[in-house]
Amino acid sequence: MSTIRWTENTTRRRARWHSESAAPPPTRVVAADDRMRADTAFRLVRQGTALLWRGSFPNARRLLGALRRRVDDADRAARAAPPPYGDPAEAFWRHRRARAARARLLGRLLVLLEADHSLDLSRAPDVRQACAEAYGPPCEALPGRPTGPTAVALTELLGVISAHQWRLTGVAVAALGGARVHPHYGVFSPTRAEYVDLVARAPLPPTAAGRPAGRRALRRTAFDLGTGTGVLAAVLARRGVGRVVATDISPRALACARENVRRLGPAGTVEVAAGPGLFPDGRADLVVCNPPWLPGEPASEVELGVYDSGGRMLRGFLAGLADHLAPGGEGWLVLSDLAEHLGLRTRRELADAIAEGGLRVVDRIDTVPRHPRARDGADPLHAARSAETTSLWRLAAVG
Repeated sequence: MSTIRWTENTTRRRARWHSESAAPPPTRVVAADDRMRADTAFRLVRQGTALLWRGSFPNARRLLGALRRRVDDADRAARAAPPPYGDPAEAFWRHRRARAARARLLGRLLVLLEADHSLDLSRAPDVRQACAEAYGPPCEALPGRPTGPTAVALTELLGVISAHQWRLTGVAVAALGGARVHPHYGVFSPTRAEYVDLVARAPLPPTAAGRPAGRRALRRTAFDLGTGTGVLAAVLARRGVGRVVATDISPRALACARENVRRLGPAGTVEVAAGPGLFPDGRADLVVCNPPWLPGEPASEVELGVYDSGGRMLRGFLAGLADHLAPGGEGWLVLSDLAEHLGLRTRRELADAIAEGGLRVVDRIDTVPRHPRARDGADPLHAARSAETTSLWRLAAVG
């Protein structure tokens, strides 16, 4: 069990350490309160010292905002200075390193959660339900678990609170008639509607060959690989697919998808299942996969929806698809070409992986992103984002 240690009022204290991004516990920790000035705090965190906040919660948020402005000012100055960004891949990796360094600095402002997940700061909100959704039951509710406070970064806690609000309000999905999908903490939210719209409008493959004509067709089966919130499984079910098997490796995603598909219906159509591999057993008329769009190592569970380590999920899908398609079936690969514009993957590499999987391209349906960053000229990756296309590749087995 990782811990942090600090001295407060001449008393040596300790607390458990928790980080969703697997950040190591800070080795230097000092108590800080409302009297600490932002310049002092910035100097300390830049030196590697973590600040355990003991003042009011609103002032903690104000200090975090002041630290964020100072970090961002320094980052803008670094980007404006020569040498300029080189090729797109270099720009991407520099941007990602800068974001990681920013997260480390801002993550050095800490708060303590009590054993019941409460936040013992003046004017603090009740965070117990939000923390229970993200971290599980509080220590006091679990026999045999040590009680006592747990230190977390304020940035992480604010993310937990924000995720709780997203879970309460949900995300309206036009392809579901405006019904709301409620993401859980650590599960990628379907805020980029264009990929959902592609699945909603692509033509479904014909009923598999060999089924008797003129009689009631057997239920068409679809697999939704890496289902996340379950939004694509729900869209397929609403489109009349008789049976949808939705899989994911994340326990948080499985719980989230089950909750969403129960509410969105139709009842009994979607089965959410954890499996030993990417594909469930058997074959399907349609296999849908929306893998993370960028090759790279995720720094947290939330980033599993963005970064595909070594392109493993993409390559695993293409390599195994032909063996899991029913006769006449199709695989739908939903993929952005942002990685290509960033120099992280080439179109030739994608085409080769499709061919090596014994697959052919039936069709490709394209759309353009509608998210604000595609129009943000100040974004260091603006050139790539503004050129991005999201595609649904309709794939079939060769022969």
